[in-house]
Amino acid sequence: MIYTFILVIVVSYLLGSVPFGLVLTKISGLGDLRNVGSGNIGATNVLRVGGVRMAALVWLLDMLKAMVAVFLGRAIGGDVFAVLCGLCAVLGHCFPIWLRFRGGKGVSCLFGVLLATNPFLFVFCGLAWLAVVLMLGYSSLGALAVFALAPIFGFAIDFWTGMIFVVLSLICLWRHRENISRLMRGTESKIVWKWKK
Repeated sequence: MIYTFILVIVVSYLLGSVPFGLVLTKISGLGDLRNVGSGNIGATNVLRVGGVRMAALVWLLDMLKAMVAVFLGRAIGGDVFAVLCGLCAVLGHCFPIWLRFRGGKGVSCLFGVLLATNPFLFVFCGLAWLAVVLMLGYSSLGALAVFALAPIFGFAIDFWTGMIFVVLSLICLWRHRENISRLMRGTESKIVWKWKK
């Protein structure tokens, strides 16, 4: 049975490591996403170079890969193992083996884990992110609000779910360290909504 758990963990990581943002922008003729905008492969950078529709598609696909990992984990080992598999998907997204471990920042995958774990978590954290982004214009600042809220809601479910969300938030926080530095300096870029591209 232990080999089954290990296999599911590896599959979850590999699911998370699929770089949808990079793949879709290349297919669309927008070049290598790592060489444009912020250089990040996530949906926020796709928004800058590919517009709202493509960014939304990347966001959904990144959420979906994390959700699949959670559902797979739940089928094999129950609710806590499901969240652990979600963590592995986020690790894959942030540190994909295919891209020399330089990936996205984990926000969209984290939302996928939230939705697959408990839809209420997704709604509360999503509203917090949206409120910050609409009021202040910074996607990264909205993400920081989610990183603070997710563990609190996780502990409301059970201790181990809360602990895994602590780890998830810390990973995503680390991936946002440059954004945090720019926010402190007042040089962080605001979201520019490009509906047509």
